[in-house]
Amino acid sequence: MFEKLKLLKNQYEELQQRMEMPETYSDPALYAKLDRESREIAPVVEAYSCYERACADMDSALQLMNDAEMRELAQEEFAQAKSEKERLEQEIKILLLPKDPNDSKNVIMEIRGGVGGEEGMLFAADLFRMYSMYAESRGWKIDIANINETELGGIKEISFVIEGEGAYSRLKFEAGGHRVQRVPVTESGGRIHTSAATVAVLPQVEEVDFKLDMNDLKIDTYRSSGAGGQHVNKTESAIRITHLPTGTVVECQDERSQYKNKDRAMQILRSKLYEAEQEKQRSAVAAERKSQIGSGDRSERIRTYNFPQNRVTDHRLSGDNKNFNIASIINGDLDPLIDALVTADQAAKLQVQAEA
Repeated sequence: MFEKLKLLKNQYEELQQRMEMPETYSDPALYAKLDRESREIAPVVEAYSCYERACADMDSALQLMNDAEMRELAQEEFAQAKSEKERLEQEIKILLLPKDPNDSKNVIMEIRGGVGGEEGMLFAADLFRMYSMYAESRGWKIDIANINETELGGIKEISFVIEGEGAYSRLKFEAGGHRVQRVPVTESGGRIHTSAATVAVLPQVEEVDFKLDMNDLKIDTYRSSGAGGQHVNKTESAIRITHLPTGTVVECQDERSQYKNKDRAMQILRSKLYEAEQEKQRSAVAAERKSQIGSGDRSERIRTYNFPQNRVTDHRLSGDNKNFNIASIINGDLDPLIDALVTADQAAKLQVQAEA
């Protein structure tokens, strides 16, 4: 590990020197590339520099212990430096874990009402509201691609894109089955019902990452349904794309422009096919590298929203860390829950690394 850290520190210093050269200033693309590389390794280099200082402080304290008058103070400084060294060592191990190449990408999310009829669809609408509020709190942009609503305001299914820094790195843990326990608005007897919705989370994949063969696609146009006034009745702007080899179908009808709907549908289709290919690769090594955080399978029940007991329980977590206040979560305050999942994911990866 320390050989790798020394190499990263040298690499960082070289990048800083190159960025200060006149020829780099005159090439904006090169400067941006070097700046991006520098920022990516900066946290590791900074933590390693702090680690080296902690080691030096320990050595200094050890030397002071030979002085009877300074021994007590030196022991205290040694203990503090040792504690800081151990903390930084753990932080560096986490920083050196392999990065998910999709973490910096935007997100395509799909929510579908599951078991529970209308109540499951109302819950799907609540989940969309929750993610919308969370995205707003982080300054991310939401763009709805396709939505199928019920008369009571529920959602049968919805596809939307979330654009923003680190969107996939935070939201990838949301994939799976979400269960709700509460008295539905449609229930006159006051009985608690259990309903569900499913959430799919895909990294938004660009054309350079995954190319589509146009000969494999069947593209249909049709009239949009839902709100939209006269425009809905006059223009066949909605798009349906079928990937013939796999039977995957994507619809997009939210934009007024047929061109924009087609572009968005192509993005979603590309991301779905990319994710399917990634899942094949993950399944091939699942037995060796199963994560304690769960498989992320869309059918896996990951979380229960229990309104009578005022709590949200994430079933991938354990102990006191698995329960959260339902009012905060349902109103978009997801950071404490996601932070716990990130920590558990890192612990699982460290365990795998230690056993390798």
